[in-house]
Amino acid sequence: MAFKRITGAAVMTAMLMVPVSRAHAGDEFVGGLVGGLIGGAIGSGIANQQRQKTRTTRTRTVYVQPRATSAQRQTAREIQTSLNYFGFNAGAADGVLGGQSRAAISRYQGYMGYPATGQLTEYEKTMLLGAYHRALAGGAEVNQIIAKSNEGARAVLIAQRDGTTGTRTTGYAGLPLSVSQAVDEVADSSDPSAEQLLQRSGFIQLADLNGDGSTDYIIDTALAGSSFWCNASQCKTMVFASTSDGYRRNDLLLHAPKPDSFDCIGGTCQVKAAPAAQPEANTMMAKAEEPEAGATAGLTLPVFNTAPKQKSLSSHCSKVNLLTSANGGFTTVSDVSNPDFALSEQLCLTRTYAVARGEDIIASVQGASQAAIEQQCDAFGASMAGYIGSLNSKSPKAVLNEVSTLVLNSGMTPEQLRTTAQICMASGYQSDKMPAALGGALLLTALGERPYAELVGHHLHGGFGTDDNADMALAWYEVAISALDGGAAPVFAPSQAERIDVVRKAALGLAGHDVTTPVPAASTGSTMPVFTLSE
Repeated sequence: MAFKRITGAAVMTAMLMVPVSRAHAGDEFVGGLVGGLIGGAIGSGIANQQRQKTRTTRTRTVYVQPRATSAQRQTAREIQTSLNYFGFNAGAADGVLGGQSRAAISRYQGYMGYPATGQLTEYEKTMLLGAYHRALAGGAEVNQIIAKSNEGARAVLIAQRDGTTGTRTTGYAGLPLSVSQAVDEVADSSDPSAEQLLQRSGFIQLADLNGDGSTDYIIDTALAGSSFWCNASQCKTMVFASTSDGYRRNDLLLHAPKPDSFDCIGGTCQVKAAPAAQPEANTMMAKAEEPEAGATAGLTLPVFNTAPKQKSLSSHCSKVNLLTSANGGFTTVSDVSNPDFALSEQLCLTRTYAVARGEDIIASVQGASQAAIEQQCDAFGASMAGYIGSLNSKSPKAVLNEVSTLVLNSGMTPEQLRTTAQICMASGYQSDKMPAALGGALLLTALGERPYAELVGHHLHGGFGTDDNADMALAWYEVAISALDGGAAPVFAPSQAERIDVVRKAALGLAGHDVTTPVPAASTGSTMPVFTLSE
């Protein structure tokens, strides 16, 4: 009873000692203090009563997670290495599947169409490790899988999941197997992938050429953009005519084929003979005008509205990934004998990371289809075209200052701009549209994410989306390298500690510098604002 009286007095004293002037302004503080005292007093009283009534011994079971065996840690390291190889950043391969590794597993699961739980099932683990060892083994089959896809090394994951090989066993959606195999054949000799060729208007034409009621197919190889199928005046046209035993292929030389260009009987087709041109009745030939004095007589040059062919980064990376696999892995610092190839490897690696990061963000965008996102990113790329066009004539400082003005006048928050840039980078790389991809890298660099300047350097080095310029490429590499040397967090392959040294050495070698000389610190002097963006 004495204890209760003392406790009650303490509570009342505490309540009376609170200044009146703070009673209103500090209600939360007072309430917390009083509540704590009251709760403590009640708790102590109840505890005393219980101790007086009975003394109970409580037993607590503690579960201790068993230490991972060396075999388990080795399996975890192999999982992390495989995830990193395919572009799902799991961090350092330390054998501990922590938060970063679980996030990488979720991205892998989402990419493969599995539930994104962050915990690998035995099947998912077998699929991942099997694809990794298959990719490392290389060979003609793996090289063919990678070369035919714009997904790079990840194509091996899909092949492992679907049980496919480099030899097509099923046709593209809606196409007979023989036609699909011919599409692959054309893709093997040209930059566009088979999927990109199928999207080109006129590459495949459908018609009933032999009148049997079945659809026949015409492939115009001229639209592949490769001289492999063409001579000086004509290109090979593949005509697949239906028969009772499937489709028969006819290889014919023709320019701009149309369904009415062929005569087909059964499975055999030939080019129709061109009718001789006859002048119309009562039509007089016009007399040619005499050339003016000083003019070149008889000179009639055809004028073609042509545009320079844009280099395909997707195709380039397919070839680079194939060579990287054949070489047993990425170029290391001690083995930079071919600076051009080493930088190409790093471009394709950073592209993979940019796509993966953008895909994660796109997955959280509500109510927007892939087509709608691509359309908006096309507009974004067009708005960045002026800045991209100045990359070959202006220093990084000048370009970034101009982009910083866009940032300030955009009316968007830094986080909105950052999200837009990452989404459009991914969309641009996926659809092989360099203005959106390169524009995203420029915008992120201007937002203070200096390591993204490496991507700008890669584009200038390879000539993707802009003219190739080794000196300007080096200047942008310096911006990224200086930031990383200064402690900036890496955004590409953070677990590969020596990767930026490969870029440093290869960039200097490409520009004709002594590769033993370290890259000088970048001095952009940019006055743009640097934003700290929330994750």
